[in-house]
Amino acid sequence: MKAIVTVVGTDKVGIIAAVSGCLSDLQVNILDIRQTTMQEYFTMMMLVDTAACTVDLATLQSTLCELGKSIGEDIRLQHEDIFHSMHRV
Repeated sequence: MKAIVTVVGTDKVGIIAAVSGCLSDLQVNILDIRQTTMQEYFTMMMLVDTAACTVDLATLQSTLCELGKSIGEDIRLQHEDIFHSMHRV
């Protein structure tokens, strides 16, 4: 299954390392990544493959949310189909 991970917050050192490390620990493969900073704000979007993930989707979402709280960022995970449905014009 593919999913979209979004990260939004204040720019600081280690955001990409923290998120990618967490995903790696859970066997989630990053297929594509885009990130940008606008002044002091950081945004990142990742397309990930959860086929080999060691936890279920709800646990993965919860883990990323908790990681976000610990590093001061808003991290969300959505199934690719839901993401496309929400952003279709």
